[in-house]
Amino acid sequence: MIGILDYGMGNLRSVQKAIEYLGGAAVVSAEQKTLDGCEKLILPGVGSFAAGMSNLRGRGLADYAVRRAQDTPLLGICLGMQFLLDESEEEGLTAGLGLVRGRAVRFTEGKIPQIGWNAVTSMRSPLFAGIPEGTQFYFVHSYYADTAPAFTLGETEYFRTYASAVGAGNVYGVQFHPEKSGAAGLQLLRNFMRL
Repeated sequence: MIGILDYGMGNLRSVQKAIEYLGGAAVVSAEQKTLDGCEKLILPGVGSFAAGMSNLRGRGLADYAVRRAQDTPLLGICLGMQFLLDESEEEGLTAGLGLVRGRAVRFTEGKIPQIGWNAVTSMRSPLFAGIPEGTQFYFVHSYYADTAPAFTLGETEYFRTYASAVGAGNVYGVQFHPEKSGAAGLQLLRNFMRL
């Protein structure tokens, strides 16, 4: 069973449907007792970093995610990936979960938000097993992860090279939306399910 953290924002149902399409079981919940029964956790996200972190804290899910990430695979998607970082520049500095060292920084070039398909390169994670280098995934974001190479699991070029996949220990994050990225995105979710 995969638990999808429900903090009142994000594309929760589309992620759940993708997991179920792959033959897995997923539950969307904010109840820690329900999530305790899950072998893996997903933190999706769309919207504002500050509002999302406020909701996570208000529902007790921020501390819960940090605690569970010590021994449970956790996947952050899009804004959910940014939550994994130390902080975000959006709306002033807002603290994140601090599971991956780094900061979410706003793009200063190009059309913002970046919307559409873009390649992921320098893939180095079990998440990308069976996915060819340079595969295109679907992105929608205005901020990117500014993190060290040690935490970078994949890179993307958009006026600069940035970390489009991050990780540390049991924690993984992707800036793109695997649930909207066709066969490659489904393969990534399948790989997460197999961790």
